[in-house]
Amino acid sequence: MQRIITHSEEETIAAGESLAAHLSVGDVVALSGDLGTGKTRFVKGISRGLGVREQVTSPTFTIVNEHRDGRIPLFHFDCYRLRNAAELDEIGFEEYLYGGGVCVVEWAEMIEERLPEERITVRITAGRDEQERIITIEGL
Repeated sequence: MQRIITHSEEETIAAGESLAAHLSVGDVVALSGDLGTGKTRFVKGISRGLGVREQVTSPTFTIVNEHRDGRIPLFHFDCYRLRNAAELDEIGFEEYLYGGGVCVVEWAEMIEERLPEERITVRITAGRDEQERIITIEGL
């Protein structure tokens, strides 16, 4: 397990960028953390590390955003608004898992039963002050 403490949004983005250096096609990154802890900022770092030039925003209402302009395609999921895991079938979730890219799933705990056992789990929690974040990474 790796533990990183960040003290700004930019440091959280940099932590995601650092993780991206270790990612390869087929990897699944399961992100969890309370609202406002920096999950999307972390994904912005992953996208930067993968060479994605498009702006990364949370796909809260679309469930998935595809970013295919980096060295590896990035499929960014936000499961916060899912009513149930079966809704993933409607967007072809399985196809994304095996679609030649990296899948990053925010609110992964909402669909844990649908995620592969072999995955990278990232938990982001608030620290002692407004900017501090504690990021734990397992499965790398």
